[in-house]
Formats: sequence, C-alpha cells, structure tokens
Amino acid sequence: MFELSPQELERYRRQMQLAGFGKAGQLALKQTTVLITGVGGLGGTVALYLTVAGIGKLILVRGGNLRLDDMNRQVLMTHAWVGKPRVWQAKHTLHALNPDVVIEAVPEYLTAANADRLVQQCDLAVDCAHNFEERSLLNQTCVAHGKAMVEAAMSEMDAYLTTIVPGQTPCLACLFPEFPPWDKRGFGVLGAVSGALACLAGLEVIKFVTHLAQPLLGELLTMNFHTLTFKKYRTYREPHCSICHHLY
Repeated sequence: MFELSPQELERYRRQMQLAGFGKAGQLALKQTTVLITGVGGLGGTVALYLTVAGIGKLILVRGGNLRLDDMNRQVLMTHAWVGKPRVWQAKHTLHALNPDVVIEAVPEYLTAANADRLVQQCDLAVDCAHNFEERSLLNQTCVAHGKAMVEAAMSEMDAYLTTIVPGQTPCLACLFPEFPPWDKRGFGVLGAVSGALACLAGLEVIKFVTHLAQPLLGELLTMNFHTLTFKKYRTYREPHCSICHHLY
C-alpha cells in the first residue's frame, strides 16, 4: 500500500495544490515506474523533472560514456564525468535531488536482447533514444506488451512530441514507416531546445499518469524554435502497419 511520508507531503505540497492533481495525483506518480531510453539533453532532462515531481521509479537506459561535446546540454552531468558511463552520474545526480525516488541505471543500449525485460518492468516508456533503430525497437516492444510510450525527438531547431497508447492511437511505425537518413552527430543541438522539449515530454508523462489534463493522444505536436511556432496535427493509424495492425 503506497502512502506519502510527511517529507513527501511537504516536498510536493505546491503541486498538490493544482486543481485536479491533489494527493491522488501524487500517489499515482509514486506508484509509477517510467523507462527512459537515452539519457542525454532530452532524456536526462525528462528524468530530472520526473524526479523532482515525485515519480516512483525511473529506469535509465543508455550505453556509452559521456563525451565533452555532450556537455552543452547535459544537465545531470559534471565536467569531471567526461569519459565515464553517463547513467551512473545521472543516477547520482537524481538521487541527490530526491532520495525518495528509486533510480535504476542500465549502462546498455536498448537491444533485442534486453527490450522485453526492460519494458515489462515499467508502466510507460519515454522514447529519447539517439537513433531510429532503438526508437523502432521500443515502439515495437511497447506495442507487444501494451505499454504507453511518450515519443519525443528533435533535430536542430525543430521538434515533435506525441503519446502513443497501443490499441488507442497510431504507433510510431504508423507515423514514420521508414527511417529518415540520419547521422547522430551530423546536426546541431542547442541545449535550450532539447531542454524545452524535455519539459513538455515530462509534462506528458505527468498528465498521462495523474489525469491532470489530456495528453497528446492521437495528436502530433510539432515545434519550430526558430519562430516559436507550435502546431498540432491529427494522427491516423496505418491499417497495414506491420507493428500494430493486429490491435484494431
């Protein structure tokens, strides 16, 4: 049985004042496990805001070591950690921010060998991976296990965001049936852009879990940060989608 400790009641007092949130919303967050693939400028910032909001558990999945050219957008990292596995520093920073949140660090990339095990442990996932292969695999695995997924991606000054619920909304393969040509270090990244998108992705998780407001179900939000133009598009499932057609 989940309850809020006196420390948690005080820590989250201001957000529990929100209409439609309250203690029930806070308890819902505490009971939720979120998987985040990618712990960079996007995924790391999502993790930060979910941690301070009081999510119950985070599973952070990202292989590889921190690079110096990551540091213009890595809010969980310090310069001293360059060259070391980033998920361990992320766990250390997040635990220092909020010791009530359980943080599991997985220093691996999402692969066919670990995807089922990791997705089965979570209530929903946030897709912040730095390559389309991992994004496609997470989508496929979430559909297979009926887990919701917040999909967030950015390139230079453009970004998009949506929330995918198997059987209710189109899946990622419906929206993007083919991988676009892409070089993981072939485009510019401004930390304020990945951070802004991450805040919205974290808010999507909070809305989905607490029912504070309607998340982006069946809608794709696109963002142009050059002009600060935000647009919503209705999304449609692909009847012959190789991933989710059997759900409809």
